[in-house]
Amino acid sequence: MKTYILSIPFTIKLLLSFLLFVLVFFIAMIFGAADTTTKEVFLALFSSVKTDTLIMLREIRLPREVAAAFVGAGLSVAGAIMQGITRNPLADPSLLGLTAGANAALALTIALIPTANYFVIMVACFIGAALGTILVVSIGSARKGGFSPFRIVLAGAAVSAFLYAIAEGIGLYFKISKDISMWSAGGIIGTTWGQLQVIVPFIIIGIVISLFFSRQLTILSLNEEVAIGLGQKTTTIKFLLFFVVVILAGSAVALVGNLAFIGLMVPHIVRLVVGTDYRYILPMSAMFGATFLILADTLGRNLNAPFETPVSAIVALLGLPFFLLIVRKGGRAFS
Repeated sequence: MKTYILSIPFTIKLLLSFLLFVLVFFIAMIFGAADTTTKEVFLALFSSVKTDTLIMLREIRLPREVAAAFVGAGLSVAGAIMQGITRNPLADPSLLGLTAGANAALALTIALIPTANYFVIMVACFIGAALGTILVVSIGSARKGGFSPFRIVLAGAAVSAFLYAIAEGIGLYFKISKDISMWSAGGIIGTTWGQLQVIVPFIIIGIVISLFFSRQLTILSLNEEVAIGLGQKTTTIKFLLFFVVVILAGSAVALVGNLAFIGLMVPHIVRLVVGTDYRYILPMSAMFGATFLILADTLGRNLNAPFETPVSAIVALLGLPFFLLIVRKGGRAFS
């Protein structure tokens, strides 16, 4: 079965994944606390007619699903890049300190600059994500012999706990715990077009840059010595790809808070479909990640409507068993 899937041309796979994305997107637009019809969705997307239902679709549900698509794509690509750079099957922005660092920076920004706009918060998240990752990599590689996948994960867990504690401490000291919790809980509810206009361009830029370096990432993920032998400037490539991961993870946290495991799960599933070439893994991860998070958000809105189940809870419910499976298989579960 796996051989048959790999034999299908990549263009066909990408087209099928896009059609699946469109289908899930329309399902997400139709179903919710206030169910709508396919006709109303088409009118909301492709006409200027104004009714209460169409305004709800355009101003509440549509920006929410657009946010889910871009955040899912960004986190999935970030996870794929991290797994390629570190050759670590457990690499994920949430597990290696990026989202915890961004969360701590977000809390500090809310406390010290209450009037900060979305751009300032996003820049703060970028800086926090970079510092969190530097801490994890420094601690994980401190022992003789460099870092191993499991040592990095342990360092990530310790640093993440420390940074989350800092965020909680800031919230308690400045009496803004509720604001921080509401922001960082990991949800897409309340996303506005204004927020998307600031955040989405950075996610697009990050994904596009990653595609330009996908070939170099493939070689780097297999063997760094070979990459050096082929004349690649591995340090420069790693820095640029690390910068892309910071942009993607920081943007995601600034927009919807903490969403764990997406960057871990999606690249592993994608490798089952397209193999180990990052020229195929990265664009397919973007498509699968967007589809996955829209589907998770749709489930969250409909499981107990009109009340909402946090999308972060649904993702974690799927992600934790997946993480344990990969640990048990030594990273080869879906490779």
